[in-house]
Amino acid sequence: MDRTNPATGEALEPIPDDSEEDVDAALDAAVETFDEWKDVPMLKRQQLLADAGDVLRENADEYAELMTREMGKPLSSARSEVEKCAWVCDYYAENAAEHLQDDHHPGPAHAETYVSYEPLGPILAVMPWNFPFWQVFRFAAPHLTAGNVGLLKHASNVPGCAEAIQDVFEEAGYPEGVFQSLIVHSDRAEQVIEDDRVKAVTLTGSARAGRSVAKTAGENLKKSVLELGGSDPFVVLDDADLEAAARVGAQARTLNAGQSCIAAKRFVVHTDAYDEFVEKFVAEMDALTVGDPTDEDTDLGPQAREDLMESLHEQVQQTVDDGATLELGGEPLDREGFYYPPTVLTDVPRDAVAACEEVFGPAAAVFEVEDEEEAVEVANDVHLGLGASVWTTDLDRGERLAHRIDAGMTFVNELVKSDPRLPFGGVKDSGYGRELAEHGIEEFVNKKTVWVQEADASEEDVEVSME
Repeated sequence: MDRTNPATGEALEPIPDDSEEDVDAALDAAVETFDEWKDVPMLKRQQLLADAGDVLRENADEYAELMTREMGKPLSSARSEVEKCAWVCDYYAENAAEHLQDDHHPGPAHAETYVSYEPLGPILAVMPWNFPFWQVFRFAAPHLTAGNVGLLKHASNVPGCAEAIQDVFEEAGYPEGVFQSLIVHSDRAEQVIEDDRVKAVTLTGSARAGRSVAKTAGENLKKSVLELGGSDPFVVLDDADLEAAARVGAQARTLNAGQSCIAAKRFVVHTDAYDEFVEKFVAEMDALTVGDPTDEDTDLGPQAREDLMESLHEQVQQTVDDGATLELGGEPLDREGFYYPPTVLTDVPRDAVAACEEVFGPAAAVFEVEDEEEAVEVANDVHLGLGASVWTTDLDRGERLAHRIDAGMTFVNELVKSDPRLPFGGVKDSGYGRELAEHGIEEFVNKKTVWVQEADASEEDVEVSME
């Protein structure tokens, strides 16, 4: 795996790929380990997960520096990501047993009937580079604790993070084989999904990648969970607190240098608030510091790869060609590394690139709408449906709109974010299934119906069962 420091453009020491023999051995180890791991008491699995959280906190600086080196995340953001990973470990260490306890259902007086939540086996996780620790722990914390074993195919530009995450679990005391990182390129993932030893797959990535993974999993009758892209609307109504909306909107658009599925990407603003919001929003975006991600004062680091920066710039240029007005930014910075400045586009046509495609970088598209009805129409006028944010001082109005926007998550007067206590996922081309909370941990278990009664069932019971 070749690696490049996106802040400097300099090559990092490559990490050797796993051979076919290495992958085959890992799959064998996963199956063998699962046979024992599934019977480890839940209390022990929860304790190991709590220990993994401790390992993360003890080595937070080391892991943060690794993320910054491989994909350019500012150090402060990288440390926050490590802390969030420890938080999801804490959450499932405390709540996994409750989420997966037997669910008793009413049945005949002479029988005990309940649903048991039992692990499936080795699960493959295909994960992206933008949150290289968090995306993995969001998968691993619930599903290892449910009794599955994990196989990670991480993004090709963060192999060091992949190896470090495996080390976290080993240092925490997990048995060898419970979590393994496969250092392979994307073209090998399909073979792993097809392998009979793998029982299910989850992907965080693009809609294109999601279709490919879903097709392969479906052809092999394997469960899949897909968390795909987003083009989240940030709806600012006429009665919104514009100071707060502009400040949080700038954060929501530029978090992780704009490289986030749940970043606010399309700003849908009521005409009565439009001019003032745009003025405040441009000022907030312009005040952000772009620079060296190892500098504590940096707000935005580089884009993770040069080709990603080039694609972002093409989208911005095409949107301007489509008729949009460039208010701020719009050109890669003239310096070493892959830096793109905070960018604001107004007067964006509804059929422009920034209106129709996911823009994965710090470029915001702003739309002016006449009323609440048009705001909902524009918010829903996209093939993606991950998250949405609505800004208004009338909470009843905000909650009403939250139910009208086609998204897996809608926040009122807050940016879209993931929280271990709440389910995370989208609709439309943003995927299916849920991560986090009790909904997430139930995705990769067999919800088994169990019926227990004495052997001398009555003839009436037998007749009912035959109907």
